[in-house]
Amino acid sequence: MKAAVYREFGAAADVLKIEKIERPEPGPGEVRVRLAFSAPNPSDVKARAGTRPGVVKPAFPTIVPHSDGSGVIDAVGEGVDVARIGQRVWIWNGQWLRPFGTCAEYIALPQAQAVAMPDNVTFEQGAVLGIPGLTAAQAVLGGGDIAGEAVLISGGGGTVGYLAVQLAKWAGAKVIATGSPRDFDRISGAGADVVLDYRSDTLAADVLAANDGVLVDTSVEVEFGVNIAMIAEVMKPNGRVAIYGSALDMTPSIPFGPILFKALTLDVILIYLQTDADRAHTIAKLHDALAAGALSIPVQEVFALENVAKAQEAVEAGGRAGAVLIKL
Repeated sequence: MKAAVYREFGAAADVLKIEKIERPEPGPGEVRVRLAFSAPNPSDVKARAGTRPGVVKPAFPTIVPHSDGSGVIDAVGEGVDVARIGQRVWIWNGQWLRPFGTCAEYIALPQAQAVAMPDNVTFEQGAVLGIPGLTAAQAVLGGGDIAGEAVLISGGGGTVGYLAVQLAKWAGAKVIATGSPRDFDRISGAGADVVLDYRSDTLAADVLAANDGVLVDTSVEVEFGVNIAMIAEVMKPNGRVAIYGSALDMTPSIPFGPILFKALTLDVILIYLQTDADRAHTIAKLHDALAAGALSIPVQEVFALENVAKAQEAVEAGGRAGAVLIKL
């Protein structure tokens, strides 16, 4: 089969190659998926570039990148119901702690990691449900019912933030989102009640004014280190801060006093490590939102497998208005 591979860290154009490798066979408890799409994420780009702290070489001699994808099960291993053959599925954790991810014509993996797609979900949508979809659902809905609450979502123009805005609105929350002015219309279109400039010098006051002076119940945070002081100011006592990123400040200084005396819950989310119960809950919520027509998953660009380096570069560049996919 054809696959994208890399064996050393470096720039996408330098280290990503298209090669023919052996097609995998499903082992006990596994399924093999003939992939329709692979979806690179920022985590895949960082892994290939070697920019993760403390990681000096690839974990495996040969790596097929990307954890997210979609396709059709074409073979099953021992112990797996043969009725799953022909099932349309989306994939989570395809390359997490494993050498061979979704950027290939086939992948074999434990059957739980190939989720049956509802009939109304396309392969393009399914390929984005793994990291962005599960992260957004866990961040927004992982603390329980938010109907009637005020939810602050930072970075509403990013893929996770954009999905989070839609999920929060679908769940009945008042949504206050931040973003770049260039994305204001998109974020409003996703359902945000108020959109604020993330660079505002008076952001805390802006958030409180947007919520009629009332403190916020839940915050979904992509830049924890930069925003923690603002968050501590605008949150209600016993509020929940769902944190899935802090790229601009990986060693933040935390104002512990305000957090302590509001008894805030700092809920750090790494979707690769979701518990089985949390993952089952978030998968169900994603499928419900899609069935209700409440979740739009925009795709910015689709690349051929041979252009995998350009696809990763598009992710690396940021500023996207949708997901990047590789068609297989």
